[in-house]
Amino acid sequence: MGNSKSGAVSKEILEDLKLNTKFSETEIAQWYENFKRQCPTGRITKEEFQSIYSKFFPESDAQTYAQHVFRSFDTNDDGTLDFKEYIIALHMTSTGKTTRKLEWAFSLFDVDKNGYITKSEVKEICTAIFKLIPKDELSALPDDENTAEKRADKLWSFFDKGENDRVAEGEFIQGVLDNEEALRLIQYEPAK
Repeated sequence: MGNSKSGAVSKEILEDLKLNTKFSETEIAQWYENFKRQCPTGRITKEEFQSIYSKFFPESDAQTYAQHVFRSFDTNDDGTLDFKEYIIALHMTSTGKTTRKLEWAFSLFDVDKNGYITKSEVKEICTAIFKLIPKDELSALPDDENTAEKRADKLWSFFDKGENDRVAEGEFIQGVLDNEEALRLIQYEPAK
């Protein structure tokens, strides 16, 4: 078992992940064992990712959001994630430094990958985020964000753009950093 290529994560990947995520060596090794068990090929498909991601949101419909998360981390567009891409996806969506997380959030909202975000892309991702919110939490939302459309409108208003304008990555990051309300709107934090 030990350090055989098939049984353990490579030292290079392990060091890289320890440096760039919040996970310890033990956690990474455990994630790797689970990953290899579930994905013997060493790659995870979009469907497999959606299934795993959904377990983090048992009370919600995480399918659409998981598809967007998958797209944002499938950096080479081959339709799969390797172990490193997978762990970075888990890390970035759960913790991570604010600016790096916002760079990732921008790529999540940039559905067509053209380097800009439009209001329709904001609406698409807000709809996916909205599906993560359990039904019993929806009634507690403020009136101006109790639907996906209202949430998208509210978020878009922070960028001071017209209906048909677009937002570049720098504007997106600055707009969210400048406004805690916008930061809250681009994600879903379970009320536990």
